[in-house]
Amino acid sequence: MAQLKNFMEDVVLSLMQDILEDIDVCKCDKCFMDIAAIALNSLPPKYIVTEKGELYSKVETLKQQFEVDIIAAITKAAVLVKRNPRHDLR
Repeated sequence: MAQLKNFMEDVVLSLMQDILEDIDVCKCDKCFMDIAAIALNSLPPKYIVTEKGELYSKVETLKQQFEVDIIAAITKAAVLVKRNPRHDLR
């Protein structure tokens, strides 16, 4: 069965782990998802209709095409979340 997918989500999530290792920012679930949401809201969505098996190769192609923009968006989002975390600071 075909599925509709914004595969920019997969690309952002796959790059976030490596990028956040180099940034001193909280990596709790809430902060991680806030960074992803902010980054995705600043990037154009890339919707595709695909069969499940095709998704990985398309994600790899998109990652290479837009990697600089995605890295910049994730970095900018991480700085925003670091300045204004929404988690409890107990």
